[in-house]
Amino acid sequence: RDCVVTGVQTCALPISDADRLAKMVPDPIQGHHVKLKNAVKEVPELKQEYETNPISKEVLDFAENLEGTIRNHGVHACGVVIAPDELEKFLPLEVSAKGPIATQFPMTQVEELGLLKMDFLGLSNLSVINNALRMIRKVYNNDLDLSQLPLDDAETYALLQRAETTGVFQLESAGMKRYLRDLKASTFEDIIAMVALYRPGPMQFIDSFIRRKHGDEPITYLHPGLENSLKNTYGILIYQEQFMQISKEWCGFTGGQADTLRKAVGKKKIDLMNKVKPEFIDGAVKVGGATKEIAEKFWDQLLDFANYCFNKSHAACYALIAYWTAYLKAHYPDAFMAALMTADMRWTDRLAIEISECRRMGLKVLGPDINESYGDFGIVGGERTIRFGLSGIKNMGKSLVEEFVIPERDKNGPFKSVCDFSARVNATKFNKKSWESAIRTGAFDRFGDRSDLLFNLENIQAYGAKRQKDTDSGQTDLFGAMGNAGEIPEPEIRPSPTKVSEKERLLWERDLMGLYISSHPLDRYDVYFDEQTHPYDLITAENDGKTVTIGGIISASRAIMTKSNTRMAFIKLENKVAEQEVIIFPKLYEEYGAKLEQDAIIKITGRINAKDKNGNITNEVKVIADSIEVIPDEILTSYRSTGTKLPLPKAAPAGPRRSRATGVSYSGGRQNNSSVASDEPVRRVTTPPKDRRHERLYVLIEDPTDAEKLSEIRHICERNPGIQEVIMVLKDGEVKRPMKLPFKVETSPELTESLANLLGAAAVKVQ
Repeated sequence: RDCVVTGVQTCALPISDADRLAKMVPDPIQGHHVKLKNAVKEVPELKQEYETNPISKEVLDFAENLEGTIRNHGVHACGVVIAPDELEKFLPLEVSAKGPIATQFPMTQVEELGLLKMDFLGLSNLSVINNALRMIRKVYNNDLDLSQLPLDDAETYALLQRAETTGVFQLESAGMKRYLRDLKASTFEDIIAMVALYRPGPMQFIDSFIRRKHGDEPITYLHPGLENSLKNTYGILIYQEQFMQISKEWCGFTGGQADTLRKAVGKKKIDLMNKVKPEFIDGAVKVGGATKEIAEKFWDQLLDFANYCFNKSHAACYALIAYWTAYLKAHYPDAFMAALMTADMRWTDRLAIEISECRRMGLKVLGPDINESYGDFGIVGGERTIRFGLSGIKNMGKSLVEEFVIPERDKNGPFKSVCDFSARVNATKFNKKSWESAIRTGAFDRFGDRSDLLFNLENIQAYGAKRQKDTDSGQTDLFGAMGNAGEIPEPEIRPSPTKVSEKERLLWERDLMGLYISSHPLDRYDVYFDEQTHPYDLITAENDGKTVTIGGIISASRAIMTKSNTRMAFIKLENKVAEQEVIIFPKLYEEYGAKLEQDAIIKITGRINAKDKNGNITNEVKVIADSIEVIPDEILTSYRSTGTKLPLPKAAPAGPRRSRATGVSYSGGRQNNSSVASDEPVRRVTTPPKDRRHERLYVLIEDPTDAEKLSEIRHICERNPGIQEVIMVLKDGEVKRPMKLPFKVETSPELTESLANLLGAAAVKVQ
């Protein structure tokens, strides 16, 4: 049927005819899959349609060519094929799109060749746990045994109930956090269930699972014989093990038969499922005491379950790692976060999120220090302090730090000065780039100003190279009897004639470590942003559709080309505690795109949007910009407190907004020519404008069989791409049947006029 529908998209077949034609094609779920070519010959109704309707014939011919072809292919995340000799002697290989060598055969054919296919799943979370345990042993003298941890720890469940799960395995996504707050997990079984449920198929049951847990929805069973297997999940079928248990207790299956059923359902093997079905139905009636109707109904539910079934043993393993990471975060937050940041050291986006989480938890994150930092992130016991790792600095790799810097410091004591460091650490390994990176990120701040150290760097390096050369040649022994008189004098650290600005110093940190550590570019402007913008924590799903004003520094910007061949952008705006994605639509981007550079400080007024493309509220909250103001340094530095703050976000106002800084009036990114005095009050209309994103174009089709007219409608719509959905209403006598089309349009006057000319004004409606 999918092939027939695909063929329909290629040919101009009316939707009603397409639906009728697809129903003639045998459903593979009900029996063996029948090739389309054979179906045309064997199904009388389909054969007649093929011979009498030329458009249907064209559709079926297209579909026949498409049937069985591969649309795309991917690479298994952790699949490894093992052979007794070079793999190319057994099967064809290719370089996959992501880089690894992959087989050109799918996994079933690889197994049929007799090759061993194994799945090796590597989790960085295990390294995080191991590093955290190592720090806990060293700093807190506590040798934790994870296998002995109680699975009912109150602090761990309190952390999960608050959804403070950033860094917690499997439980840190925004959607998962929302469900955790509602679920209020209290047992390990709850964690296992959430791991299994939070996937595209079974996600539909999460709300029901939560309501049943809290007694807000009755727990029901299709038959009393199912209660024993489903009571731990409040009557909801979640795991493969549950229907295996049902097949044994309710249907009298043996363990082998239950495993055969598992394979059939888990692998969606239709032939095998059809073979097992009579045994299952018969067993439910004879052993479980169910009626045939109830047994058939449960079997139908089992077919749906095949689309998302999950084995509990897998979910339990994941849930255990999730529990361990949550336990460590609850009891040893500094060690856990340091280990987590070490694992994500090269992913600056993750690192920024984790450092923000540290600040929220009351943990201090200090910059690198040549005498206190190690290669990885480290902790200062009892002080809730984490020290940035030296290996996280660009041009200072892990091998350099752990083979030359740390061993020298451990062996001969802390470094006394930059000259002492240059004399003791291998000058050929710790080169100029390493020196510059270490100085610019603050690793040598205890020994002097960054500008001064960079200004004297050549003399410092020359001194160190000379000392090491003399040591290697044995000259220190020759002049040893002379005492201090025989030593090479350290160079004087002269003041630099120019000092770098604080902003440039912070940019050094961002470029070399991926984020700001010593301070933040917005530190000096706290009063301005506190009074002139809203805090980011007001950007929530509850405030969807309201107008908000936010400000900050652009940390990332990504421009894309729209279907209408115009450019729009997604920017990441951050303040000192959080970050927010902002969408800039084409008209506004055309005016401000050149100014939306990284590190620009801006203020944006826009609408909070928490809806997905279907209009459902989600946790993926964005701001759609209506106006942008680039804030120059002069305004930020000269700003004086007014003692007032912005009112809470309100429904989006109608009419133009005016920028006081530029004296130009804007409305959704359009620039008006009228100039406004900077002290003129802004008039705001309280009536909210209509959100055009949620408009729909309705098109009434009086004659669904008019292929020519339907084709023309599609061509008109394709010339006007946009964001509004198109609903085609098919009229069949007195019955009207709506159908959403697979493309969107811009509901412009040109579009509606063209459709009205074709169909009549009464047949076209936008609402």
